[in-house]
Amino acid sequence: MARILFAAAALVLGAATASTALAQVSACPHANLLYWQAFPPGGESDLSARHQQVVLKKKCPAVDTVIQYKAGAGGALLWSQTNTLPADGLNVVGINLPHMVLQPMEGNVSYKTEDVTPVFWFHYTPDLLVVSESSPIKTFADFIKAAKADPGKLNLGGSGLNSANHAAHERLDRDFGVKTTYVPYKGTGDLALAVLGGHIDGAMTYTPFAIANKGKVRPLAVAMETRHPLLPDVPTFKELGVDWVDGAFRGIGVPKATPPEARRRLAETFATLNADPEMKELAAKAGFELVNVGVDGMDAFMRTRTRIYTDVGKRMGLGGTTK
Repeated sequence: MARILFAAAALVLGAATASTALAQVSACPHANLLYWQAFPPGGESDLSARHQQVVLKKKCPAVDTVIQYKAGAGGALLWSQTNTLPADGLNVVGINLPHMVLQPMEGNVSYKTEDVTPVFWFHYTPDLLVVSESSPIKTFADFIKAAKADPGKLNLGGSGLNSANHAAHERLDRDFGVKTTYVPYKGTGDLALAVLGGHIDGAMTYTPFAIANKGKVRPLAVAMETRHPLLPDVPTFKELGVDWVDGAFRGIGVPKATPPEARRRLAETFATLNADPEMKELAAKAGFELVNVGVDGMDAFMRTRTRIYTDVGKRMGLGGTTK
C-alpha cells in the first residue's frame, strides 16, 4: 500500500509542479474565497486552512479567505451538501481521504465518492498512535501488553467514523493481534480535550497532533518510512515489524457544476501556495507532508486511492461498493 500511495503522488507531482512554475499573481482569485471546512476549529484541516489563509493574503492582498465551518458526521454533513453551493469558483470545500471513500461504503451518508469533485490535494499527514503524557503506558510494547492483557478495555479516540483515524485503528488491531475500542469524536479539537483530560486511554491520530501537544502527549509509533524529524524518538511501524506507511490526504473540492477553467485556476492557486517558502516552513513545523495533486493527474490519483481504500473498507467490514 505504501509503495502505491507514494508512487501515485509522484506520478502527479511533475504535472502539478509545472503548473506551479507558471502560476504567479495571475492565479489570484478574482474575489474573496469562501473556504468551507468539514470539521470544527482546532484540528488539522482547520490548521492547514489557516496556513493557506495567511500565505494567500501575502500573495493576493486584495483577496480574503473566509473560513466557514459546517462540521458533522465525520465530514459527511458538508460533503453531502457541496453540490448545493454556488459553482462560481469561489466556494471551495475542504476534503479528506480516505473518509470520502469509506463513508459511502458504510452506507449511512447521503453522498457518493463521485459526487465530490476534488481539484487539488495539498498535503498528507501520517498516522500516529499517542497516549497522554500521564499514561502508565510508556512504550509501544507497553501498549501491546496492556491491550492483550484485557481485550477491548483500552479506548482509543479518533476523528470521525469511517475516517482515516478509524481505518488506522482497525489496522492497528488487525496487524498487531489486539482488540481495542474505537471512540469517534467530531474533530481533532474535541479529541485533544479527551486525551489530555484522561477521558480515553489514547488516540489514533496524526503527526500534527503530537507536535501541537508536545509535552502533553506521548507518541508511541508513526506510520512513516523513516522517523519524523520533529519526533526523532518515536519508532515507525516498520521498525515495529509492520509495513505501514499511510495517513490522511487533505485537499479542496468544488461543486460539480464549477466550470473546468475555474477548477484549473483554483488548482494553480493552491499549487502556488504549496510552493511558497513560508508555506513549506509552516507545514514542516506542523507535521504536514506537502503533496501536489492537480487537475491533470486527478483522475488517475483518485482511481488509485479509491481502489486502495475500498480494500481497506472491506477489511473493516463495510458493505456496498465504491466506484
